[in-house]
Amino acid sequence: MDSMTAECYTGLLDCLKAKMTSHRFMTENRRSAKDFSRKRCLTFVIVLVFLMNMIKRAIQDELDEFFKALDAEPIACRHVSKSAFTQARQKLKHTAFIVLNAEQVHYFYDHFDVLQFNGLRLLAFDGSMVDLPHTQKVCEHFGVWHPATGGTCPKARISQMFDVQNRVTIEALIAPKSFGERSLAIKHCQHLRPMDLVLLDLWYPAFWLFAAIKAKSADFCARMPIGKWKVVEQFVACGQAEQIVELTPSYPARKACHPLKLSTQPFTVRLIRLQLKNGDLCVLATSLVDTSLYPYSFFTTLYPHRWPVETDYRQMKLRLEVENWSGISVEAIYQDFHATIFTKNLASLLAQPAQKAVALSLKPTPTAIKSIWLISSPR
Repeated sequence: MDSMTAECYTGLLDCLKAKMTSHRFMTENRRSAKDFSRKRCLTFVIVLVFLMNMIKRAIQDELDEFFKALDAEPIACRHVSKSAFTQARQKLKHTAFIVLNAEQVHYFYDHFDVLQFNGLRLLAFDGSMVDLPHTQKVCEHFGVWHPATGGTCPKARISQMFDVQNRVTIEALIAPKSFGERSLAIKHCQHLRPMDLVLLDLWYPAFWLFAAIKAKSADFCARMPIGKWKVVEQFVACGQAEQIVELTPSYPARKACHPLKLSTQPFTVRLIRLQLKNGDLCVLATSLVDTSLYPYSFFTTLYPHRWPVETDYRQMKLRLEVENWSGISVEAIYQDFHATIFTKNLASLLAQPAQKAVALSLKPTPTAIKSIWLISSPR
């Protein structure tokens, strides 16, 4: 690691430390003015850091090991009881982890050597479902799944805005299962900026979501469902490799735009026809209509770059065990989820020098990437 990179990492950790230890940050992220006001073992910062360790074993064992490491003791001793920690975490707002994650993300883009794709920041919106502890309050807040057999299963919807090249979660949300993926995606749009390109899967295309992205002067590239959009059906029938068409909102689309204060004016998109490796037809819709800046060949390797957001969910569920909750209250679930996102991001940023070295040694050629996803283009 060179001195400039080391300086970036030192700066990031100093930035986070300054934020965590500031009195204002504590007052904004505690339940009441009395909370964390006395000098105890479980201070505001200690509770934060403990939850960042992604607790997966019995709480008491985790507490004993944590204080053993904190005090550099040869053996684990009982400093804090599980009951004391349970009471202490109730004083903490989960928003603390959201703020800390936003802080490290901003620092990353301001100070690090950020990867781009042809000058664009490649982003993906993607959602998933997670299992929750089966308690009455959790079921009432998040909602339940009713499988064909067996009892009810509490579920939550999660969604993230993910930088697929830098492996950074810019924003993550957890919400009741009644929230759709697109309704959470619209919340991510507040973080978009010019020169962002959002890669969207089959479930996302909607006039109002496209309009929300364009309202931020950002761009999109979405895989379109076949048979649901008239302009897509006409494009498929014409047999052309690409075509610029006009999207006109339907009545439901205009109705969805009004509460979001989005324009309902028609706009042009570019439709791209590609052939998947399994023989299926794939149609992409993109706001990148300039064929000189973004030729057809640009799109043959673009969409596969969305895949890291899928593997990130696999990492969250299998390696980070995001569904292994350390508490059974609604607030504990929010705390655990956002603490996991923060820690996952921090680990990703700290590992970047090693990741770049591996990427350089194993960097696939554009032809290799294309062969993974496509058999051939119509051209």
